Formats: sequence, structure tokens, C-alpha cells
Amino acid sequence: MRFPTPARALLGAAGAVALLVSCAPSDEGSAGGSAAGEGGDQTVTVWSWRTEDAAAYEQIFDAYEEANPGVTVDFRAFKNTEYNQILSTGLTGDGGPDVAQLRAYGQLQPLVEGGDLVPLPDDVDVAGFDETVLEGARGREDGELYGVPFAVQTLQVYYNKGLFADNGIEVPTTWEEMLQAAQTLQEAGVTPFAVGAKDAWTLPILHDIVGSARYGGPQFEQQVLSGEKDFTDPAWVDSLGLLGQLQPYMPEDVVGVAYTDAQVLFTSGQAAMFPGGSFELGFFQEQAPDLDMGVFEVPPPPGSVLTEPVTPGYADGSFGVSAASDAPDAAMDLVRWMATPEFGQAFTDAVKQLSPVPGVEPSDPLLQEMATNYEESGAPYLMLVDFRYGQPLGTDLVGTGVQELLLGQKDAPAVAQDVQAGISSWFTPQG
Repeated sequence: MRFPTPARALLGAAGAVALLVSCAPSDEGSAGGSAAGEGGDQTVTVWSWRTEDAAAYEQIFDAYEEANPGVTVDFRAFKNTEYNQILSTGLTGDGGPDVAQLRAYGQLQPLVEGGDLVPLPDDVDVAGFDETVLEGARGREDGELYGVPFAVQTLQVYYNKGLFADNGIEVPTTWEEMLQAAQTLQEAGVTPFAVGAKDAWTLPILHDIVGSARYGGPQFEQQVLSGEKDFTDPAWVDSLGLLGQLQPYMPEDVVGVAYTDAQVLFTSGQAAMFPGGSFELGFFQEQAPDLDMGVFEVPPPPGSVLTEPVTPGYADGSFGVSAASDAPDAAMDLVRWMATPEFGQAFTDAVKQLSPVPGVEPSDPLLQEMATNYEESGAPYLMLVDFRYGQPLGTDLVGTGVQELLLGQKDAPAVAQDVQAGISSWFTPQG
């Protein structure tokens, strides 16, 4: 899968700012075939923040173990919101991972700067990967690649086809149609939008799903990176205000609703729509196998900079090798295999996420639809891609600000001012 052309071009600009079985590999000529090495049986410990995907990863690694006698892959998943600190501690002490799932872009850099990771050797074959995907796994200062990217995530609205049909609702093609659909659902006793605003990390995602077309998506990204505009721009301020228009159709006291509660609202059929990432698909299908879901891009609201809907997205992260690994050769063999179509197809089929490995195609129709939307009308998940290279993180600023907005503590211009002040404390435009 490739990033859409506008995002490819503009992520290059972001890099200047900041300078992931259908069959297991065979023993003959496959990456990872010699993982046991000269030391006999070895265990490679893999850490991840995706507790939801543990069973799928174990299935994938079972196939790897079968093809590589003497190697055991010990997969351990930790709570998403606690993972960064757990990983940082694990990489610098005893009992850490051999292979770590690494955050992308700015949140990779502290581990690189701390010498906690091993740069990938040239024989890790990422030659066919899209360069903008690889950019999220590179060190800013040295340009070295520290992980094999595992997923591209897209952001959109999931919807319950049954609830839509029961209430005579078509997929909205205009902002007004979406608001009317929400009103119809609410009058029928259905929560229109499942949102868990207690978990602030979800709110920059919500904002970009709803507001990217309003503020200009990749066009605005380029303008901010060059210094032509900033986050007090009226279009970006108005994009925050859109969340206020949708708040009456969110759960009551939405800032007290957890992300996991919002997931349950949707999978149980109590809510009709869920703004979220492609990373939700596997979990939704596991929790509600009979739920007939679809996805749609949010139609541009009145006054939008862009006249067509967009699908924001980003490179989610990579798998890299700890500099403190007790089994560095076996660990690198596993990571080397993660760059192959065997792993990529297994990942896409089992985890139900989009693999960036060249030649891998989703077998799930809904995942394929998300991929097509992104390829045709992609935009960057702006705060994650470009504005997590310093403190305070752009995602944290927007998360906190949107909570304040939903609580009625601040209006959109005040939130925008806070975001601009926080980012400008470390970001210098390149224009």
C-alpha cells in the first residue's frame, strides 16, 4: 500500500522539519531462517502496546517458530497509555524486550537519542517501502532506519448499517445530511456518535476526522510547516468549533466517557457511529462478529478549504531491536522477516490492519475500502505526523484543549491560542 500523492510530498517536508502469513517463510532462502544461530534454542521477547491484537500476533509468531526450529517468540502486550514509560524503562534496564514495537515520528526520537535501539543493517530489505512510511522510523539527526514499519492507519467514521437502515438513513454526502442523520438517530433513542473523550489521546483523532477538510488537510500542513499560517488561522479555529456542533449527538457527559466505553457503545448497537482508526476493525469484528459495519469519510462542512472529503492517516510505528538484547542476532532475524510479504500478508489478514509491505493486499473488504479511500483522498494526521518532535506534544495540546472545549471551559479560539503557544515553544517554521 502507498500513501496518497499529496501526503507523500508533504511528509517529505515534515522530514525536513524533523529531519508491517498467508504462509510462513520456508527454511530455504527465507528471512529469519537461521534465527536460532550458533547458540542453540533462543527466546526472542517482543513488546507491544496492542493488547487487542495479542491473539493475532501469537498466531503469526507460531508460524515463524514452526519455520525456525529452536526459536521461541514471547509476545507481551501492555496498556496503550502506559506503554511509552514501560518501554523506556525496559530498554534501559534488565528484563526488557529484544524486539520492541516503536512509536513513529517524534516519539521515536528519545529512544534513538538515548542509544536504546540498533540501526537496521542494509540487508533488512525495505527497498520497496514508500519513503514516507520509512520516514516515521528514522532517526531525525542521523537519518538511520531503526525499525521495520508495521502498519498504515487511516481515520474515518464507522457506522452500523442495520441502525442506519432501520431508521431510513443513507450514508451522508453533506455535512447537513450527517447532522440530520444524527438527529434522527437521537430521536429514535440511539446514541449517534460513540465518543470517549475521557481519554484525551482520542480527541486529536476525532478532530482530524471531522475537521481536516475544513482547515485544508495537506494544504494547511504545508502552510504551517513553511510559516505561512499557524494554528490561530480561522479555518483551523473553525475546525475545532465543529466538535461543538457534534457534541449534542455524543454521549452525555462525554468527557467522563472512556474510550473503551465508547467502543462498547458501538459494538453493542447502542451507538450508530464511531469516529476512529482502521486499527479498530479487528477488535470490532472480534467483539461483535455479527455487526454489519461500513465506513465513510466525513463530508466537508460549509466553508471548508477542501471541497471533497478526506481520509487522514499516518505510519503507525515499526518493530526494532533493543541495543540491550540478549539475543541480538535472533532478534534482528525476526525484524528482517517482518519486512517480507509473508509477514505483511499475515499481519493484514490476522490483525486486520493495513501493512506497508509492498505487494500486500487486504483480504477484508472493509479494510480494502479504507485503503482505497486513503490512496484516493489521503491527508496527514497532522498533530501526530508533524508536531510530536518537541514538548509539549501537539497531540497532547489538542487532546487537552478539546476536553476543555467540550466541558465549556474554553472556546475554540482560546484552544487554538493554547495549541499555537505550546507548539511555537519548540517548533520553528522552515519557510
